[in-house]
Amino acid sequence: MKKRIYIAYTGGTIGMKPSASGFVPVEGYLTDTIANMPDFYHDDMPDFEICEYSPLIDSANVSPDVWQTIAKDIHSRYDEFDGFIILHGTDTMSYTASALSFVFENLSKPIIITGSQIPLSQLRTDARINLLNSLYIVAHHPINEVCLFFNNYLFRGNRTTKQYADGFDAFVSPNHVPLLEAGIEIKKYNKLPNIVYSDDLVVHEIEVKSIAILHLFPGLNWQVLDNLLKSPLQALVILTYGVGNAQQDKQLLETLKRASERGVIIVNCSQCLKGAVNMKGYATGHALSEAGVISGGDMTTEAVIAKLYYLLSQSLPYEQLVTLFQTDLRGELG
Repeated sequence: MKKRIYIAYTGGTIGMKPSASGFVPVEGYLTDTIANMPDFYHDDMPDFEICEYSPLIDSANVSPDVWQTIAKDIHSRYDEFDGFIILHGTDTMSYTASALSFVFENLSKPIIITGSQIPLSQLRTDARINLLNSLYIVAHHPINEVCLFFNNYLFRGNRTTKQYADGFDAFVSPNHVPLLEAGIEIKKYNKLPNIVYSDDLVVHEIEVKSIAILHLFPGLNWQVLDNLLKSPLQALVILTYGVGNAQQDKQLLETLKRASERGVIIVNCSQCLKGAVNMKGYATGHALSEAGVISGGDMTTEAVIAKLYYLLSQSLPYEQLVTLFQTDLRGELG
């Protein structure tokens, strides 16, 4: 018996139509295009149903409200389908994949987020192979977590980041091996148990919170940080050098300590694509730890932001927030 897959087309390049002013989203165009492609109806392919969001969402406009909408949509159809595919614009795809990984708890069905760099309707599109493979994998090689598929690789969603603006290998998982490669054969890199939870699926609320990112650079005026922390900020992510180092500046450290003491979550993330923050390695990193800054480990910036949204939406005490942030909840932290 064929699997039934639900496809949520939220927006993005994959379903756009050419026009005199360039590619534009047009409702119904993606569904019509797929209907005229026999490969999607091959005997080895699952049955699927497409729901096009109205209005379609440009991924640059994605927000926690959109994540909640997608989560509720899947939740409402969870018992009807064997797996789910979310078609999404590439610009914020990793943010959405990370956020949904935290929103869903006790997930016992596969969810794959994918899209394309060229619309499905075009000759040299990467959309066809991304969507075909996603459908095939969800049906025949399901991994029961929120994943991202792009350019023949299936990644853990909350481990991805967009590395290439206009190449087919747009996404990378810098600190976690791919889950699967769709080559001549389907090759799994990890033997992941597909846990069927005894508890029902839980869909957590995720809300807009006051979070900021500060990218350190030589010569940064610390008054900028001071002004930022004087605002009603709930969390600050500092992108530091190497394994989590920052200038040993007395004003900087005192500013950070005052903020952490009044309950602002301050997270140390590396500017490097690969590797993990280790604030015990150098005196500069240790000084940040003494000021109340916590480590982002080897999480991507996208996962850090999503995890902060998720935890801050639960109205937890500061100490519990700090503990849970540094705990691996959905495979986001090595």
